[in-house]
Amino acid sequence: MPLTVPGSAQPGQHHIGAVDLASGASGWKLLSIFTNWPQFRNVAALTGVNAVENTISESNVGTLAVAWSGATSDGQIYSSPAVDAGVVYVGSTDGNLYAFPANGCGSASCQRLWMGTTGDFILSSPAVANGVVYIGSMDGKLYAFPAAGCGPLNFICAPLWMAATGDHIASSPTVANGVVYIGSYDGKLYAFAAKGCGSSACAPLWTSTKTGDQIVSSPAVANGVLYLNSDKLYAFPAAGCGASTCLPTWTATFAGAVGSSPAVSNGVVYVTANDVLATNKWDRLFAFNANGCGSATCAPLWTSTRANGPMASPAVDHGVVYVGSGDGNLYAFAAKGCASPPCAPLWSVAADDLYQSSPAVANGVVYVGSHNARLYAFAGGGYDCGLPPCAPLWSSLPTGGAINSSPAVANGVVYVGSNDGKLYAFTLNGN
Repeated sequence: MPLTVPGSAQPGQHHIGAVDLASGASGWKLLSIFTNWPQFRNVAALTGVNAVENTISESNVGTLAVAWSGATSDGQIYSSPAVDAGVVYVGSTDGNLYAFPANGCGSASCQRLWMGTTGDFILSSPAVANGVVYIGSMDGKLYAFPAAGCGPLNFICAPLWMAATGDHIASSPTVANGVVYIGSYDGKLYAFAAKGCGSSACAPLWTSTKTGDQIVSSPAVANGVLYLNSDKLYAFPAAGCGASTCLPTWTATFAGAVGSSPAVSNGVVYVTANDVLATNKWDRLFAFNANGCGSATCAPLWTSTRANGPMASPAVDHGVVYVGSGDGNLYAFAAKGCASPPCAPLWSVAADDLYQSSPAVANGVVYVGSHNARLYAFAGGGYDCGLPPCAPLWSSLPTGGAINSSPAVANGVVYVGSNDGKLYAFTLNGN
């Protein structure tokens, strides 16, 4: 008989008991509950939401404090953390992937469990699936490491396998249906078998045709379609096309550069882009029908008003799209758009430069990092908060550097990397 875990159950171990009404016999087992964040933006659709996290809420988020931090060897952290099976993973510009105990180590400063070395610095965020952690490196390779490490006496792990692309990799891998997808500076998307190929060096299952620019964003996968940003928004069949090189099924063109990774929710693809040629100002949020438009080139369903700066990757939760901007604001837009686009935000709030840290949403709270070295928490929702409600619910004490990493919320902990080279773990009351 299947067991339904109530939504109010907290992460951790729980005793589950059963009684045979006929005989009176009874027994119990331990059940472990996790609310993990296993890859960049948490899910393959890149919505940036943890829908099952229930420990931190609007009512208690103000008590968050640093429980512990873990230092990398020598570098900055642009990579966003991934959390799975009691371990938190993050990459560093020192070229290493780090694994730390997700619950800390009983001290304010924690040592790594293990690390994996690549050939160049890491901007990519890790993805964990089926006991393997994947990460891209600026040496142009995708690496697959054993998620459990390589034994108590081996603190530096060799990869299970590697796969080369044609140029640097800043894109984060997305894992869906047994395939790892990642973009490269060579302008191509690569799809690899997540289980590897039985060799130390793997060839792709398929690649995209060359796009018109480098790919630094991460691919989103939803309902059998892969969405990718380069010079345009591209849609590909996630299963490939039966050939080694695939053409997109449709694209969407912008006047300027595409700035973010896409997010897919309720049949709509959201992406930010520069819509004025040859300028770094005036980014908008664009919304497209995820099924395309029956034509090779699609127009948006709606666009937002302009922000006076570049916008980060959006998060989508309960009918609201959240996006941070280089103009110093966090914006909230109605996911359904408005009657007369361009659509104004439902609300916005100033919190210094939020461009590179993309928002994460969990249990009605929106988290985002800032260039002023602080992590912020805001109340989610679509209310019009023009005045005091827009103030943050909480902000951290400054870390030692700007926060470009996007936060991950899992098992009652908020994790984020900082340019001081440390991974920070925030818990209620720092416990």
